[in-house]
Amino acid sequence: MGASVEQLAVNTIRVLAADATANANSGHPGAPMGMAPVAHVLFSKFMRFNPKNPKWLNRDRFVLSNGHACALIYTLLHLYGYAVTLEDLKRFRQVDSITPGHPEAHDTPGIEVTTGPLGQGISNAVGLAIAQAHTAATFNKPGFDLVDNYTYVFLGDGCLQEGVSSEACSLAGHLQLGNLIAIWDDNHITIDGDTNVSFTEDVLKRYESYGWQVLTVSDGDHDLEGVAAAIKKAQEVKDKPTIIKLTTTIGFGSKLQGTHSVHGSPLKADDIKQLKQAFGFNPEQSFVVPQEVYDFCNKVAAEGASKEQEWNNLLAKYAEQYKEEYEDLIRRQKGDLPEGWEKHLPVYTPSDPAIASRKLSENILNKIFSVIPELMGGSADLTGSNLTLAKGTVDFQPPSTGLGDYSGRYIRYGVREHGMGAIMNGLAAYGTVIPYSGTFLNFVSYAAGAVRLSALSQVRVIWVATHDSIGLGEDGPTHQPIETLAHFRALPNCMVWRPADGNETSAAYYVALTSKHTPSIIALSRQNLPQLENSTVEHAIKGGYVVHEQEGADITLISTGSEVGICVDTIKELAKQNIKARVVSLPCWEVFDAQSKDYRLSVLPDGIPSLSVEVMSTLGWERYAHEQFGLNRFGASGPYKDVYKKFEFTPEGIAKRAVATVNFWKDVPNIRSPINRAFEQLI
Repeated sequence: MGASVEQLAVNTIRVLAADATANANSGHPGAPMGMAPVAHVLFSKFMRFNPKNPKWLNRDRFVLSNGHACALIYTLLHLYGYAVTLEDLKRFRQVDSITPGHPEAHDTPGIEVTTGPLGQGISNAVGLAIAQAHTAATFNKPGFDLVDNYTYVFLGDGCLQEGVSSEACSLAGHLQLGNLIAIWDDNHITIDGDTNVSFTEDVLKRYESYGWQVLTVSDGDHDLEGVAAAIKKAQEVKDKPTIIKLTTTIGFGSKLQGTHSVHGSPLKADDIKQLKQAFGFNPEQSFVVPQEVYDFCNKVAAEGASKEQEWNNLLAKYAEQYKEEYEDLIRRQKGDLPEGWEKHLPVYTPSDPAIASRKLSENILNKIFSVIPELMGGSADLTGSNLTLAKGTVDFQPPSTGLGDYSGRYIRYGVREHGMGAIMNGLAAYGTVIPYSGTFLNFVSYAAGAVRLSALSQVRVIWVATHDSIGLGEDGPTHQPIETLAHFRALPNCMVWRPADGNETSAAYYVALTSKHTPSIIALSRQNLPQLENSTVEHAIKGGYVVHEQEGADITLISTGSEVGICVDTIKELAKQNIKARVVSLPCWEVFDAQSKDYRLSVLPDGIPSLSVEVMSTLGWERYAHEQFGLNRFGASGPYKDVYKKFEFTPEGIAKRAVATVNFWKDVPNIRSPINRAFEQLI
């Protein structure tokens, strides 16, 4: 009887996935149908979870890296009692449903990370596994294994081909993450057809070389016991992540099984009928779940709820013996920062010396790292340039290496920017750490796929992006970012900061750390920057403010970062020509746009022309300035002062363009600020 219920549960998953994609007339039925057996085994025999509390800290994490197979996870969530109804399955891929075309963490209870772009999910899973190991090393005590969950991930051939997964999995092997178990859906099919057209490497040898345990199950369609034995063996190895090569038949049971035709298109009506007949379902009915399957899954869910209650009892005893650690753990899970942490942010006056903003960032990290214990840093092999290592920090490393331990808070990512970005998304999703990491601003572009998912996933990650302009000098155009800020400023829900001095840098960190659902990129200079008049943390946290006010001004100079100080120097140059100038610093567009219209108009008022000045692409500056002075070509190699001079980003060069702006607009009556528009961009 037990065996028949198990097979009925597997077939129910297959049929529901076929129904959901057919009802939507869109989606990918093949992988869910092929992976139904392993999904059933994992959720019914191994996964620790409580559907009534999807955020229980010590739950096992499940990541569907091949996110196109999301009909599988939505079906599982429904069967096991999460807040996903049959009606939700019927609304698969429909507007405003909680069952979108690829899994989104903030939409659906039980979804850990947003996946779909291939390779990202397995890389997120590495981050989840790092966070678990770190949290366990930080909070577990003798007799109190509060945190000992596994991270399980399903992935397909496409995930294995994307480079980001190689970056992340290579690091996972080095870090000996025995809590990470990946199950590869080896069905030999991608959109173009059989994998033999492009993907013939020995994947298991590659993963073995990474330091992973590699296992094989040759019959993923029927061998439920073999699947269970492989997962059990994976759990027994504590010093290596595991990948299980599970050979399945894509679209199992369909007329098109085993072909790429069942990968990305719903089954035809006649195929679904024969499928249901073969599996013992009424071919005239859709979205049917046998009661014995519900009963089976409800029993598993009840066991999960019981495990959470046991854990809650353990936590209560922990709270009695380790009150300080308990309170810290609870606070972290809420996403709140320690009380008074912001008092440690450095503040500056105009009499303080000029300092590179990357050094200002290091000063901040040294001040706040000990008072925000959930901060977890790193760098893509540029620690000495990014200045991301706070004093006294221990590396996150396997204890066996002698290089650090799992309680360490600094990750040596190696030259793996994309993997680093995706891992940070997983770290943030775990719920107990706030990740930040460094690279050159230009190479954040290498991680653009992960940054986009940070914004879409609404996670708090911080990019310390140094060497932010042609100001890095001699390395030349290959390293000098021109379009990067325009790219990431165009990304919704992403704060791009380019601070001009110490107070603005402190403000960038303040807003980045207090924004629970928004990633931040903090672009920082290599060259020294002067401390500005009227610069305060309170002013800068509004995203834009007036650095220099001038009664009866003829022009407003608007700038960011290293060019703000040059604009201030331009005031004297313009005065020689009887032109009065205001100067505005606009360190973060996203934050400035969130201020009231009255405030924005006080910074960029009507009645005066404005000129933006930034050594980057001018794209986007028309939102704030009537005229734009930027760099719409690649940079040049040489000492940074010479490069600035070549492109005329000097007081004289800015003044020349300011004069042209004043002359062009002088006969225009009633000049309107660019802030005034027909309508606000609210969507």
